[in-house]
Amino acid sequence: MKQNTTCPYCGVGCGVTAELSDQRIIAVSGDSQHPANFGRLCIKGSTLHETTQTEQRLLLPRVDGQNVHWSDAIKAVSSRIRHSLENHGPGSIAMYLSGQLLTEDYYVANKLMKGFLGSSHVDTNSRLCMASTVAGHKRAFGSDSVPGCYEDIELADLIILVGSNAAWNHPILFQRIQATKIQRPQVKVVVIDPRATATCELADLHLAIKPGSDVALFNALLVHLSHSGALDQPFIDQHTEGFKRAVAIAHQDIPDLKTAATLTDVPLADLDTFFDWFTKTPRTLTLFSQGVNQSSSGTDKVNSLINCHLATGRIGKPGSSPFSLTGQPNAMGGREVGGLANQLAAHMEFSPEAINRVQDFWNAPSMAQQPGHKALDLFQAIDRGEIKVLWIMATNPLVSLPNTALIRRALKRCDCVIVSEAMSETDTLTFADIQLPSSTWGEKNGTVTNSERRISRQKGLIKAPGEARHDWEIICDVAKALGFEEGFNFTHPAQVFAEHAALSGFENHGQRSFDISGLSHLSQQEYDQLQPVQWPINQQFPYGRKRLFDDGQFSTPSGRAQFIATETKAPKTLPSAQWPYQLNTGRIRDQWHTMTRTGRAARLFNHRAEPFLDLHPEDAKHHNLYDQDLAELSNHQGRYIGRVRISAAQRKGEVFIPMHWNQQFSGDGYCNALLEGFCDPVSGQPESKQGAVALRAYPAQWHAQLLIKDHTELSLRGYWTKIPMRHSTQFLLADTEQPNSWMEWCRQHLGQAPDSWVQTSSGEMRAMAFDQDRLHWVLLISPSPIQSDPTSVDMLFSKPALTPAQRNRLLNSQQGAQATQIICSCHQVTEASIKAAIEKGCHTVDSLKEKLACGTGCGSCIPELSSLLAEEIVTLKIEEQSV
Repeated sequence: MKQNTTCPYCGVGCGVTAELSDQRIIAVSGDSQHPANFGRLCIKGSTLHETTQTEQRLLLPRVDGQNVHWSDAIKAVSSRIRHSLENHGPGSIAMYLSGQLLTEDYYVANKLMKGFLGSSHVDTNSRLCMASTVAGHKRAFGSDSVPGCYEDIELADLIILVGSNAAWNHPILFQRIQATKIQRPQVKVVVIDPRATATCELADLHLAIKPGSDVALFNALLVHLSHSGALDQPFIDQHTEGFKRAVAIAHQDIPDLKTAATLTDVPLADLDTFFDWFTKTPRTLTLFSQGVNQSSSGTDKVNSLINCHLATGRIGKPGSSPFSLTGQPNAMGGREVGGLANQLAAHMEFSPEAINRVQDFWNAPSMAQQPGHKALDLFQAIDRGEIKVLWIMATNPLVSLPNTALIRRALKRCDCVIVSEAMSETDTLTFADIQLPSSTWGEKNGTVTNSERRISRQKGLIKAPGEARHDWEIICDVAKALGFEEGFNFTHPAQVFAEHAALSGFENHGQRSFDISGLSHLSQQEYDQLQPVQWPINQQFPYGRKRLFDDGQFSTPSGRAQFIATETKAPKTLPSAQWPYQLNTGRIRDQWHTMTRTGRAARLFNHRAEPFLDLHPEDAKHHNLYDQDLAELSNHQGRYIGRVRISAAQRKGEVFIPMHWNQQFSGDGYCNALLEGFCDPVSGQPESKQGAVALRAYPAQWHAQLLIKDHTELSLRGYWTKIPMRHSTQFLLADTEQPNSWMEWCRQHLGQAPDSWVQTSSGEMRAMAFDQDRLHWVLLISPSPIQSDPTSVDMLFSKPALTPAQRNRLLNSQQGAQATQIICSCHQVTEASIKAAIEKGCHTVDSLKEKLACGTGCGSCIPELSSLLAEEIVTLKIEEQSV
């Protein structure tokens, strides 16, 4: 049996076809009819069925450490909310939500808090990725509305990616760009990013700008446009305001191209080329993402690039728009229902008229009257003792928010922490007084909205395990327990959606671009059969609308778009003598957010298995560091230990680390432990891309590779990272101190001394232990970093018993085949096998596909295949010349 649904990862919003058998999802593929992906899926989407196992799920409600019935859990939540409300007022209660929630979950949470409890302290982890875009859109267009659509990728003649490693983070859209380049080779692609990422493999021009200098670049472009006759003066005159001031401030900020080159650290010739292409190409699509948003001046960055599109009239036209690539599957849906603390539902603000309008529609008894605390401010208020009850849903703020020490302290100090969570182990769940088991992808039933304003259905395909329940149901039961039954008497998500849709059109009169009132009368059957559709959906646009603002009409009071004057501002945290390296952070290809879901799929660790840091070769040489060594980053806030990856793609004096690892998978892999949490003053979005750190080699005295049968959490010190495998769990270990006795170390950390072990004169030791006849663990200890491929050893854990020959080989073999990075996760193709194929004559991506099948699955590895090809062919030519 097959059913269509929607992927729960990034904001591309891909359609997924799930194959079901015996109440299990046994396989997934791309939905060939879904307009977001037309059948394509990245590696994360392709492994969704591998993350739906019931192991490590939160199955029962828990209150103060005890399993309880749902009725008791609902009573505990409602009584603690009521106690705080009566004794400390509505401002003592807060919710922290997530772009992983469905629109229906979001809607009832926002309704309960802002309309019935009177607290506006409702924010979401979308604050961490999209808030600056929201604020920039509202300043420029009067509403949080994305003008373009995915189809513009195929129609553009110039595609600019700013702060976006789309090849890894939005791979399906990147593949559409690739296909466009193949069909129309004349299309130009510009990548603006401090790092030479996988996305740069497609670039005709890479501007490796100094981190944080985006405004300088786009202000210089705006000045260039005004001087070169490239302005769309009729559009400016008839449909915009503020142009003269914006240009004047931009010219004051960046008086000439030389200043721009200095501030951005980009060669003059490259700036000139970029400006020339932009000037001469009417069909220009600018795709931007977290490299723009996650900044203390993120909103100005958004507006500086929008200014250039407004100046040339390139808004909402085929192939021509500024286009924000959303981070999460329902970040936009959360914005639609008022999931941000400074918004009401249906894109309404906290104006007196809007407050009264929403209150009348909801018949709300205690309507919030002013904006609440934004994400980081929210946790600071908790730390100060102002907020007594915090309800966290479907997110892991202890890992995802900056200033980890503050977040941990705030969670400890909060009188009552309620966590709705699907998984039994997350860093944040450790601090929960009340744990509520929630359904997750494959079980949840509702809608999400992707980056192009397209609403899609995410369907409940299988029953949630244990006593896990849907978030909207849990919220409604709590609301009823608080005495608000009339406002929350929903029995199906279709009813929640219908009310949400009706509110979007209530007293709208075309003033708010978000209007899906055309869907407010859907029956449950029509809701279940709803096909992907772009808003607005109303009487004027009954079948949705591809592009907005193509008629020159905007959502501002004057109906005109606004130029916003912007000035260059440096990141809040800059290198110093004490912390000399600029820190850059980001996502990797095969993991997602804090690994709560992707950490359950062993295949997704093949590409990057442990925390790492990318260093420029000269910086590595300065610190006597080699590839695969361990190194430590530190500042006054904390430390991070990761595996060194030396890369010329990294700017000198800068270091990149991934954001995903947490204390479920690593001892010191917290990226955000190094970030201070400075926020954009307009959007409240934290500066998560930049920091300042010191670098040193991690002085390990020993290294170890441990494979263990069960998933027991080990009490480890020093460096450790956990890597799920097919039949066992692998740990990579290192420490600065030698134990007095390895036998005692094994008893203390692994629960038993080894049954067999051998030591060599070089200082290596191999040990193993059994549970009856079944292999329990294998430990390899070495004075140097271990690069042994554990695959063959992992297979032995599937055996009920080992033969004497297998035991002997396991104990007496050398380290085994050297581990090599897997490039193609779909088909498990290694870097070594790709290099071997290139050496034997496979000199194109197509020939590699034919020979090894790499790149024929999700396609996410194709940029790396191209990069390896380029590197290896150069090496082969050098070797030929030397011969």
